[in-house]
Amino acid sequence: MGNADAAYPTAAGTERWCRVPVPPSRPFLDTFRANMKETFFPDDPFRQFRQERGARVILGLQFFLPILQWAPSYSFNLFKSDLVAGITIASLAIPQGISYAKLANLPPILGLCTFELCAAAGVRDDGELEGSGGGTVAVASLLIASMLGKEVSAAENPGLYLHLAFTATFFAGVFEAALGLLRLGFIVDFLSHATIVGFMAGAATVVCLQQLKGMLGLEHFTSSTDLISVVESVFAQTHQWRWESALLGCCFLFFLLLTRFFSKRGPKFFWVSAAAPLTSVILGSLLVFLTHAENHGVPVIGYLKKGLNPPSMTSLKFSPPYMMVALKTGVITGIIALAEGIAVGRSFAMFKNYHIDGNKEMIAFGMMNIAGSFTSCYLTTGPFSRSAVNYNAGCKTAMSNVVMAVAVMITLLFLTPLFHYTPLVVLSAIIISAMLGLIDYEAAIHLWHVDKVDFCVCLGAYFGVVFGSVEIGLVIAVAISILRVLLFIARPRTTVLGNIPNSMIYRRMDQYPLAQSVPGVFILQIDSPIYFANASYLRERISRWIDDEEDKLRIKGRQVCSM
Repeated sequence: MGNADAAYPTAAGTERWCRVPVPPSRPFLDTFRANMKETFFPDDPFRQFRQERGARVILGLQFFLPILQWAPSYSFNLFKSDLVAGITIASLAIPQGISYAKLANLPPILGLCTFELCAAAGVRDDGELEGSGGGTVAVASLLIASMLGKEVSAAENPGLYLHLAFTATFFAGVFEAALGLLRLGFIVDFLSHATIVGFMAGAATVVCLQQLKGMLGLEHFTSSTDLISVVESVFAQTHQWRWESALLGCCFLFFLLLTRFFSKRGPKFFWVSAAAPLTSVILGSLLVFLTHAENHGVPVIGYLKKGLNPPSMTSLKFSPPYMMVALKTGVITGIIALAEGIAVGRSFAMFKNYHIDGNKEMIAFGMMNIAGSFTSCYLTTGPFSRSAVNYNAGCKTAMSNVVMAVAVMITLLFLTPLFHYTPLVVLSAIIISAMLGLIDYEAAIHLWHVDKVDFCVCLGAYFGVVFGSVEIGLVIAVAISILRVLLFIARPRTTVLGNIPNSMIYRRMDQYPLAQSVPGVFILQIDSPIYFANASYLRERISRWIDDEEDKLRIKGRQVCSM
């Protein structure tokens, strides 16, 4: 290994010993072009435009307006399925939209306004995500509340807080669309499955803890999201606990969890849990109205203004000192929304055996958020709970999202006064019920059995969110994921392969006891490409493998001689 000629053989020597001709050198521009295409365009998105000129125009329109692709073959039978799915998802989206807007410290009506934007999903959807119902999500709502709340109080200055929320949504949309247009979708892949499991579980835990304010009827609550601060805030106000709110909240939470249990009994019972949130809102409103519970310590939503989204383009804040806060909030929430939305899309892509274009989805989410920031909406993505309901409801195309948006629009125009008596504790119960579904403990157990390092990554992301903050948890999750990738490259695993008797199959000898070494040949498997970052390590590791093998042969020779 110390001989330079042996370490770096010449081309002539390689051809003489291996009897393989040296390939001709390629021009630099050709090599560079091929590498760029493989990195940024591995799916060759423009292959469909290699047609006749007339066909290119049609394909181009279908690329930017995918509704033109499936609309010509749309039938009444498909519409019936989409109609049922759209109405079902609306019954879940309306109470969740109000709940998540309250979680973000925004007017509840904005949660419904944001769902109107999901009509755009029917236009942008290319048939890959027809099972994904877009809208607001709890984690992004909590992020907006925690990050903007550090600079501006939603209670003391609601106008400025609202404008910053719109500005953060705009920056999130620009960030997401830019990633898609620049073909940088692979960046999201740095958030591994273990990272997402831990982060989402931690965020769900934090969101549930925040709902103690509504469940206990507290008027004041900490703006911090870590576990210790929340527990201190709760027990520092024991004299303000409202047993009426706690009892009502526990009853509705039990009802929601019970309906979820029944919905898991079979696919035909999916509607039980889908209709439960709206049923809870209706029952809670009737109970408060009949008993005047708002006068006995049960806070209610109050007045909701009717009407469609007013324009908010002039409300965006691009001047200091608040622009950097909105920019930071937008980028972080954009990353989380992308990770959740694309993860949801990939999950349902596996169910229906189709492929999604991550870059295209980034552009779609980005454009939706940019448009939303101009029309009094805040951050939207593809939430798992509503996507699962949409999928189980039998939706066939993206028209189900349009039906949902129409139902929400009717609610905005005519039905908002009916939510006046909706108790806030019911909204807290709805959020807790939805968040418990994001704590995937089975996936964590599976990680423990499969890969202990991935399990540690999962725990690191979880505890970073729960004991730090959502932002700290995100940084820890990304840092651990990148460190894992760097370790895999810089310190790749090397294993000895042996031959399975009576076959041409070679497997790891430490995992397959039947595998046998080949006399005179030492076969090593390297779990990573040879790279400048691992070249020295691999050289030393291979030398150690050879030394160990020589020692084994030497010991075996001594044993033979002694016999």
